[in-house]
Amino acid sequence: MTSALATPVVDPRIFAAAGGDRMAAQQLCRELLPRVRNLVRYLLRGDSRVDDVAQEALIAVLRGLGTFRGDGRFESWVDRVVARTAFAAIRRLRAETQPGERSAIDGDAERGGDAGGEAYVLRRELAQALDQLPMDQRESLVLHFAVGMTVPEIAEAVAAPFETVRSRLRLGKAALREALGERDA
Repeated sequence: MTSALATPVVDPRIFAAAGGDRMAAQQLCRELLPRVRNLVRYLLRGDSRVDDVAQEALIAVLRGLGTFRGDGRFESWVDRVVARTAFAAIRRLRAETQPGERSAIDGDAERGGDAGGEAYVLRRELAQALDQLPMDQRESLVLHFAVGMTVPEIAEAVAAPFETVRSRLRLGKAALREALGERDA
């Protein structure tokens, strides 16, 4: 009889890439890129720096593959690495921006685009609604709903008290409901 708590099966390409197999690393990067790019896009405001930060995140994932123990889902581990890389990029962009000047994280991207299906339109509207939120609410929502982190994990990741993170989630969800509620009406 198989136990429900069995160790998850880990893709052998992960350990091959960690050992220096370039082909395995390329395959992993190709598969992870859409996931990484989407997470970075939801964490950063605007689209101008997404590709640069996604590339930094993929490099961080590849460099850190040796630390993946295989205890949990690989995708969850990747999401955490990407979130840490995106937070570092956000801090760096804020530090580079002069007072009174708008930075790339403050929403300098042009909105709109070619709507290629209902799912795409909904994702773009969600991204635009996220762009309107304060950065702390946005980070908390993305980490909770996209990455699947718990409130205590988010509190640790963003160095904020537990109740503060809960408040950010509540306020952010309310703001998103309001912004996206117009779409449903």
